[in-house]
Amino acid sequence: MGAKRFDMVVIGAGPGGYVAAIRGAQLGLSVAVVEREHMGGICLNWGCIPTKAMLRSAEVFHLMHRAQEFGLKAEGLSYDLDAVVKRSRGVAKQLNSGVGHLLKKNKVTTLMGTARLDGPGRVHVTTDKGEDLLEAGSVVLATGARARELPGLEADGKQVWTYKHALVPPHMPKKLLVIGSGAIGIEFASFYQTLGAEVTVVEVMDRILPVEDAEIAAFAKKQFEKQGMTIHEGAKVEKLERGGASVVAHVDKNGEKSKITVDTVISAVGIVGNVEGLGLEDLGVRVEKSHVVTDPFCCTGAEGLYAIGDVAGAPWLAHKASHEGVMVAELIAGQHPHAVDPDSIAGCTYCQPQVASVGLTEAQAKDKGHDVKVGRFPFIGNGKAIALGEPEGLVKTVFDATTGELLGAHMVGAEVTELIQGYVVGRQLETTEADLMQTVFPHPTLSEMMHESVLDAWGRAIHF
Repeated sequence: MGAKRFDMVVIGAGPGGYVAAIRGAQLGLSVAVVEREHMGGICLNWGCIPTKAMLRSAEVFHLMHRAQEFGLKAEGLSYDLDAVVKRSRGVAKQLNSGVGHLLKKNKVTTLMGTARLDGPGRVHVTTDKGEDLLEAGSVVLATGARARELPGLEADGKQVWTYKHALVPPHMPKKLLVIGSGAIGIEFASFYQTLGAEVTVVEVMDRILPVEDAEIAAFAKKQFEKQGMTIHEGAKVEKLERGGASVVAHVDKNGEKSKITVDTVISAVGIVGNVEGLGLEDLGVRVEKSHVVTDPFCCTGAEGLYAIGDVAGAPWLAHKASHEGVMVAELIAGQHPHAVDPDSIAGCTYCQPQVASVGLTEAQAKDKGHDVKVGRFPFIGNGKAIALGEPEGLVKTVFDATTGELLGAHMVGAEVTELIQGYVVGRQLETTEADLMQTVFPHPTLSEMMHESVLDAWGRAIHF
């Protein structure tokens, strides 16, 4: 079997993989991509994109029920779950085709098959047409991750679901238990709650949305409970009893045992990296807790081998993977890119209300020894939020009191997943409180709250 030679071979065509391939091709490298299942990876096909399409349907349905508040009339409201899912799958399919087009446009060779490292710079590929051997000066692992399944909580696709089952539900849950309240769990909890399910969330940590600022998480919890959601924090589901049309969850909270009976369970207890079957052990690549260990430039320590995105560890975000893909492609092409800074990558959760953040929480900033100034501004003090009928929310900013450095920003409320990028740019440009105070924000916009929160940190807020 003769080897096909490339400058760079990418294993996995998720956001990090296909972006790395395209950027490499732009820089004049000959590039091949090997993808096992779907162009665009989990994010585009079974994650970020289809979930947002479904959440948009839920958001519109929620607004329809509020029509009277806006002087409108809407009667006989209902939904068609199959149609909601069909639209979601259609959006994913459209973008899947777009990734294939972009790779072709940039003259990237694509192979659908399973890849295994066969020594430094050698990738053995099994396709439905046979075997291929690819050789390259550099190989990029972008194999992504999959849902973690705990013993006794394994999914069956009928009564117990992973995120994949929840995206193509075999039925509409009446009583739903969501195990885990990270971004995936809370988004599905929000979606099914909005469509009328009776939702209970069990979180093993001491608060829901555990990676978020405690104040923001508490605010979000209060909103979820107002919507009718039941939330148990600091609790663990020990086992599931499946039988007939119901599932009984055995829950332990500080030694106190209880049972929750539902018809459907979504297990959202994290992810594990796709590291099996790649031949990593033969190359001496370190794997810890199912993720490949890398340096700040995504180097694995094995000659010419990089790992990006979810397989390389937290934060497990598509935009982090994409940026790492660009960085690695530029390194391979001989350029000198900056390393990706995890503390400047925003996290977004598209529940209702939305949650978004970047940088350090207030607690983390204090733990690192910063003397902090904290600013807050509520949505109720913003004209645009009131006009939109979205007065429930909060913008919080954390600064170093001495230098004025923006250490972190945290938001909960309508459209905060769009607003957060303003603070991301601010951190990237190393702006201080003075820069942000002197910036003129347009009126009337939700973004004015970002300005007011900065002003508040120095006792200068105007509108609250």
